[in-house]
Amino acid sequence: MKFRVKDLDLATGGPHIAALHKKDARHIDSRSGDRIIVKYGKKEVTCILDIAESKRELAPGSIGLFEEVLDKLKVKNGSIVELKFTGKPESVNHIREKLFGKQLCYEQLFRIADDITNDRLTEIEKTYFVSACFAHGLSIREIVDLTKALVLTGDKLKFGKLTLDKHCIGGIPGNRTTMVVIPIIAAAGFIIPKTSSRAITSPAGTADTMECLAKVELPPQKIKKIVKKNGACIVHGGSMNLAPADDKIIEVEHPLSIDAEGQLLASVLAKKYSVSADHVLIDIPMVKSSKAKNWKEANHLKERFELIGKKLGMNVKVIVTDGSRPIGRGIGPLFEAEDVMSVLRNDSHAPQDLRKKALFMAGVLLEMTGKYKKGEGEKAAIQILNSGKAWVKMNNIIDAQGRQKKPPRGKFTFCMNSNKTGKIIAVDNDIVAKIARIAGCPQDKGAGLILHKNVGDLVKKGELLYTVYAYNQFKLNLAKELICLNCGYGVEKS
Repeated sequence: MKFRVKDLDLATGGPHIAALHKKDARHIDSRSGDRIIVKYGKKEVTCILDIAESKRELAPGSIGLFEEVLDKLKVKNGSIVELKFTGKPESVNHIREKLFGKQLCYEQLFRIADDITNDRLTEIEKTYFVSACFAHGLSIREIVDLTKALVLTGDKLKFGKLTLDKHCIGGIPGNRTTMVVIPIIAAAGFIIPKTSSRAITSPAGTADTMECLAKVELPPQKIKKIVKKNGACIVHGGSMNLAPADDKIIEVEHPLSIDAEGQLLASVLAKKYSVSADHVLIDIPMVKSSKAKNWKEANHLKERFELIGKKLGMNVKVIVTDGSRPIGRGIGPLFEAEDVMSVLRNDSHAPQDLRKKALFMAGVLLEMTGKYKKGEGEKAAIQILNSGKAWVKMNNIIDAQGRQKKPPRGKFTFCMNSNKTGKIIAVDNDIVAKIARIAGCPQDKGAGLILHKNVGDLVKKGELLYTVYAYNQFKLNLAKELICLNCGYGVEKS
């Protein structure tokens, strides 16, 4: 059965959608949500069917294609395509089995990951998979198998040498240790290709912050050249085809505000496995609002990360760190980038908490290679940073990726002053992160907060706690409204 293509000039950002007029759909006994195969030449795409009610939207005899389908088929408006029928993917049956609590084997998980990668599942079907994993959990074997499936349904990078990597499970504003650790490790002569994420619920992801300095959306071949020459990169993992199903699973998890432990473990380790990492350091900040609220939960995650890493052939080491307060002074892409560069330059005013944590982590990574004895790794990291080698290496990485013009700071500002004299006993990570996001982060790279005081500091009444930056008055006013309800600081009156 043949139809003439109509370019609908619409994109879904995910699933492949094709539309028919209701008359044509009725004629072939099809309903909205059915799957059809659209074929053009030797190429074909499985699509989810939508129904057009009006002839003005779509004339009978035409098939409306969304941008993703047009791109996949390389077909133009007015071309003739063939339509064939197909049933639901086999993976839907496996998702149903997981809903009933059954453990899935590698082949079943691979089929689900492959169908997610290739947009053969509807949003509802993906949501049921995420929900089933959340409700029934994943066994150790399932997590290992899901990790492999996520990687093998995408691309895998190999660098031919000992490869290191690191990850933080997040939740701490300003915790931009990656951008300090990477140039230190590369300056020590090791390979450390860092594929990072953009912010989902935080004011800035590592990719957002690095983008203030360099391009982060790069093709795999260029990344390989950069790593071969400089030993490292700091790029957006979403621009590559590394564990692509994982990114689509995260998109489903976000609006549901759920993060199944098994999928968290598989997600993190899939990104490391996809770059053929030999040694991986994982930072688990312990904080009441995270998956590691206490030592018991943190150690449980630590044991699972290290066990699954071992089963995947990776040396995974987990450190549990204090997540009770922001790290550094800047919250937001530009301000976090400025913190990083001040540490790498060895500026006297650089945030010492960021410097200290990054050096500790770099030291642990160096010792994991076996080239440094216990206690010698951090000393080596300090020497590399103090010598300026890490600063030079970071600039080499920036130039190789493509140096970016520094974004401007927000011109609209608000100063939050203390209403009492005393000692700062708490800074609420969630509140200050939300203030920064309302002010425009991460889209407005020069928006956010600069913290002038942190936990443990003494403050006088009327003294500055933090400054909010925004690109327009409207966003600044929204941030101020939240601050009036909760400024995010706890001060113990002296």
